[in-house]
Amino acid sequence: MAGVERSGADSRKPRVVLGVSGGIAAYKACELLRRFTESDHDVTVVPTRAALEFVGAPTWAALSGKEVAADVWAQVHEVPHVRIGQQADLVVVAPATADLLAKASSGLADDLLTNTLLTARCPVVFAPAMHTEMWEHPATQANVAMLRERGAHVIEPAVGRLTGVDTGKGRLPEPAEIFAISCDILARGNARRDLDGLKVVVTAGGTREPLDPVRFLGNKSSGLQGYALARTACARGAEVTLIAANTTLPDPTGVEVFKVETTAQLQEQTLMACKDADALVMAAAPADFRPQGVTSSKIKKREDGTAPQIELAINDDILAGISHNRPNPGLVVVGFAAETGDESGSIYDHALAKLARKGCDLLVLNNVSGGQVFGEDDNEAVLLAPDVEAEPISRGPKAAVANVIWDRVSKIIAQSQR
Repeated sequence: MAGVERSGADSRKPRVVLGVSGGIAAYKACELLRRFTESDHDVTVVPTRAALEFVGAPTWAALSGKEVAADVWAQVHEVPHVRIGQQADLVVVAPATADLLAKASSGLADDLLTNTLLTARCPVVFAPAMHTEMWEHPATQANVAMLRERGAHVIEPAVGRLTGVDTGKGRLPEPAEIFAISCDILARGNARRDLDGLKVVVTAGGTREPLDPVRFLGNKSSGLQGYALARTACARGAEVTLIAANTTLPDPTGVEVFKVETTAQLQEQTLMACKDADALVMAAAPADFRPQGVTSSKIKKREDGTAPQIELAINDDILAGISHNRPNPGLVVVGFAAETGDESGSIYDHALAKLARKGCDLLVLNNVSGGQVFGEDDNEAVLLAPDVEAEPISRGPKAAVANVIWDRVSKIIAQSQR
């Protein structure tokens, strides 16, 4: 993911403060630092003294290209305990230990990092890492709730191997995940968790319909846009369920993920997830057709050189089915239309017809002529809604496109609650 672009008088590199507290996962922050510096961010590393027991100051200095200090007494004439926080565009604390979260929640300032947190007026992201019992303790949960109430972004820890033989929730999310969330928040500025309290369902990827034990009918959908939608919704405070069809992407942190293969499985899981949801965004690409029958053994080449004839059956239209028969009356439904123009009409003609036929509240139109969009980091789209002028989304990272979609969903939900 590229760094945040700035223009005009504000063409400088985005200033990121990377706070590192004293947990064994501190070594992973080196990878996070590398991602920020290689994407043209100006990074200042502020470790706690405990963090320096795990990763030394020379490592941070070499990777960031800057001198590293952990207390307020270094370079006192420059007032670093105030200046660093005031000048930052983003503060990311990874890992954030239970101790650090408690200090930040209480407003304690006994080192350079906690002083920086008090003076920062930019978005602040905490990536917790600790043992499961510590994360689940009522004191930690109260501290997290307080920080979120004040506008901080506390990422849900991952589930997996912890220190020693322990496993459970409390693992530091992967650096790539923290980086993606941080860049998204940096791009949005000091936006608050406007989806807090909402339950949303996102589908992603492309379904596969088996022909035989080794072959299937499928499509080129990578799932990147759906995963971006799930990740950004989670960062904005929503409770997110992601239904992923045949993707190879790592699970977004803080998101409940269900894996499916066929269109029928996608339909069943989506209907279950939508029963108490506020919004459904169907970014997945379900196969329109499936083989009428699946052979139990591999289909062999014929000696006469002719191809076998495969009879197809039509799959249920999941989007239309849910839009016209909603599992709950307040559900906002968003569909995707991956279109190409042909002799019968333009991509807009096909998309408008699909919007009317499907009955969804919002349709995201992608021009996939020549295979564009699939597997790419960037996307552009047009938002279509009944009786509303089309809204183009200019080309940019898929997270940026996802945020525009959630902005519209949030407005639709707010209007329905008036």
